[in-house]
Amino acid sequence: MWTFGREALRAPSPIDPARQLKRGWQPEFWASRVPLRQTHNLGEIFRTLWENRDNLDYAWRILTHGVCDGCALGTTGMRDWTMKNIHLCNVRLRLLRLNTMPPLDARSLEDIEKLCPLRSRDLRGLGRLPYPFIRRRGERGFRRIGWDEALESIAGRIRRTDPNRTYFYMTSRGEPNENYYAFQKAVRAIGTNNIDNAARICHSPSTFALKAALGVAATTCSYRDLIGTDLVIFLGSNVANNQPVMMKYLFYAKKAGTKVVVVNPYREPAMDVYYVPSDPESALFGTRMTDRFFQIKPGGDIAFLTGVAKHMLDHDRINRLDQRRSESANGDWIDLRFIEEHTVGFEDFVRHVEAASWEALERESGASREEMRALAELIGRARTGVFVWGMGITQHACGEDNVHAIINLALLKGFVGRRGCGLMPIRGHSGVQGGAEMGAYATAFPGGLPINAESARKFSELWGFPVPDQPGLTVPEMLDAALDGKIDVLFSVGGSFNEVMPDPKLVERALERIPLRVHFDIALSSQMLLDPAEEVILLPAATRYEMPGGVTETSTERRVIFSPEIPGPRVGEARPEWEVYMELARRVRPEWADRLTFADTTAIREEIARAIPLYAEIRNLRREGDSFQYGGPLLCAGWKFPTPDGKAHFKALTVAERQLAADQFLVVTRRGKQFNSIVHEDTDPINDLPRDAVLIHPDDLARLNLTEGMKVELVNEHGVFCGRVFAAPVSRGTLQIYWPEGNVLVDPTSRSPLARIPAYKDIIATLRPVPVQEGAKEEIYEPVVRP
Repeated sequence: MWTFGREALRAPSPIDPARQLKRGWQPEFWASRVPLRQTHNLGEIFRTLWENRDNLDYAWRILTHGVCDGCALGTTGMRDWTMKNIHLCNVRLRLLRLNTMPPLDARSLEDIEKLCPLRSRDLRGLGRLPYPFIRRRGERGFRRIGWDEALESIAGRIRRTDPNRTYFYMTSRGEPNENYYAFQKAVRAIGTNNIDNAARICHSPSTFALKAALGVAATTCSYRDLIGTDLVIFLGSNVANNQPVMMKYLFYAKKAGTKVVVVNPYREPAMDVYYVPSDPESALFGTRMTDRFFQIKPGGDIAFLTGVAKHMLDHDRINRLDQRRSESANGDWIDLRFIEEHTVGFEDFVRHVEAASWEALERESGASREEMRALAELIGRARTGVFVWGMGITQHACGEDNVHAIINLALLKGFVGRRGCGLMPIRGHSGVQGGAEMGAYATAFPGGLPINAESARKFSELWGFPVPDQPGLTVPEMLDAALDGKIDVLFSVGGSFNEVMPDPKLVERALERIPLRVHFDIALSSQMLLDPAEEVILLPAATRYEMPGGVTETSTERRVIFSPEIPGPRVGEARPEWEVYMELARRVRPEWADRLTFADTTAIREEIARAIPLYAEIRNLRREGDSFQYGGPLLCAGWKFPTPDGKAHFKALTVAERQLAADQFLVVTRRGKQFNSIVHEDTDPINDLPRDAVLIHPDDLARLNLTEGMKVELVNEHGVFCGRVFAAPVSRGTLQIYWPEGNVLVDPTSRSPLARIPAYKDIIATLRPVPVQEGAKEEIYEPVVRP
């Protein structure tokens, strides 16, 4: 069952055949010589057993045969294509109950007054949605209806309105490619491009930047490239919390000599020390993961990475003036030959870097010139390296430029298109990579084709009905339109906009103005309970494991994986989503009924293969374990870039200055014990802090004469966040709060220019203590004590 050493990898080290994983255990990486200092991961296994005790056989079949519906690292069963040994992470264990729980009691929906005070976690815990339900304006609750009545009511409303006054949305909730593809086809048959999905608020800035710079729109390398490369750099990413399987890759990468670097405003404890639950050595003694940590201000990425590039260019210039330098260019920190032969825009990039003053770079980044040089040296001396980033990079008003700053550094070294090198926007959910590529997007057709007349003609010919050629609304734009009374129908598959979008109260007002809201999901969410303007319809969805014929998922490394149907209990009248989308489209457009029919998921995959050339091999996926990696192990292999001019593009970036008042802080939202917006615990097991914690630098805590656990308010023009302050390793002048609770402070109008996603990481707020009322006893927070 367990394998160690070199045998744990499916392939030799990707860089140097001589560099192999060391055999046996390596105490030099241990976090402690005392075993079992952290037992949280082991406790999760017992919690899962107890939680699923009524359906253990089915739970076990899902774990051992299904493709993980958690993060997008893509384990099939408990194994993947990178390592031979098993994977089992906390995220997957926590999500398991959503697939195994019984139906809720339909009587609980008859009076929602009792449900409204419940948190989302408690609503989900009531059980699966078993039947369609309807609630009309003025009614106390929902009543059960049949599928025919529900779909005819929805179709009738759509037929009576302008298609562009309708809106369709899909969350990532374990959604397979087949559902995404069928949904976007149905919506375009209805006559609109008003469709979007959760990928928008995650990595759409990465898609825009990678496409512009390299001609591709996904991770350029494979997971294997992490193991044995010289350097892995994480920027704005906490994979220990959000993609925990990645920590196992890092565990073996360190055994192969890879250095791990983290750039972040907060020194995440689990990125420093992690206990890999499925490896005995790490589970017992823990592993020191990060070799070097660089702390910057929120939003200081461009300034910091510009400073790193400035050092690399300065070093290279000095090297070239040194007549003693050998002809082999040993010691160069940039690959000038690659730059000259395979890139454009370098000169303009250099001019902007040289024009940036060190004073401005230090001020805006929050890091010293010496720290920037330290990272420049690590990158410059590395022969190979992989850059990994998350939403700490993308969820800014300058999200696309943040990604370009990372790409610029990679291009200085030619760290793309060759083994052990790459750019990896790591996905947080199993559905989002495929969701974007299937075309469930307001701004792109299947395959990422732009929404224009030419692309619309292509899909009109393929599908046999006219396809609209104007881009649709993104979710923030839809909410703006709803507030103005310009949306008549919202068909939301999963999600809860009032929890994940900025300014929750404003979002609720927008949703309550839409005449018909349809919520298609596997369990209750808080947005379902908002008062109807006219009608709210609930539809029960099947999970990916219940889909006859099986379905597919696309992982972060572009691997398209077949997930079979798992035999087990089925809940009420829950239906596969793709069937419902097609039936709804046929009811709205009966004249095209023969063109809006799929016999099964195999037929959907066959059409995907015709619509998206990169997915041509999807038609061959039929059995458990089947997969293919579109584009091969490396995109841009051999430095061939599918841009119009065949070159990779540097982008010149300007470091913007930010002015804060003396009493203002930069505020960042972060994740705790949760999966996306699904909060699992009220205490973060990584740092033992509550959900209302405000993380602050110790110097700022003392400067403001605050004590730990004291109640405070964060205030700006958008809202007020009430919490308690705790000293933490964050950068000075900055605060961290948990998401989605922190959405009350996010500016709903601040969005990135191309992807138009909310700037969740661009918060400015004033911190003030909450005075204790006279006679009231001040509450003192008592932290959880763990061994």
